[in-house]
Amino acid sequence: MVHTSFIRPVICGSSRLTNLRADHALQLVGLSMKYLTATLFAVLLAGSATAQTATSTCKAQASDKKLAGAALKSFMTKCEKDAKAACDKSAAEKKLAGAAKTSHVKKCVSDSVGS
Repeated sequence: MVHTSFIRPVICGSSRLTNLRADHALQLVGLSMKYLTATLFAVLLAGSATAQTATSTCKAQASDKKLAGAALKSFMTKCEKDAKAACDKSAAEKKLAGAAKTSHVKKCVSDSVGS
């Protein structure tokens, strides 16, 4: 809570009116700070989501790590296995079965691996 006792009328003869104006001004400042905070938070979330999608595929991660040969093959195998497990879990959460599950897992793995 902000103390408004330090705000006193200087020119106006009505101290009650001036204190009401000061309280209103402080409320407006409080509201604008809330909006500023919410906007900043949204911008940070959008930036982190963009950064995450740029390197979220296995191929992009392997490229960033500059893997080649056996290390690349091992990394891609493990990454694909992890992606399949995550996609199977996602399909189970969505209660998919049969062709819908197969299609979902295939597309999900393909998107995760980056092929």
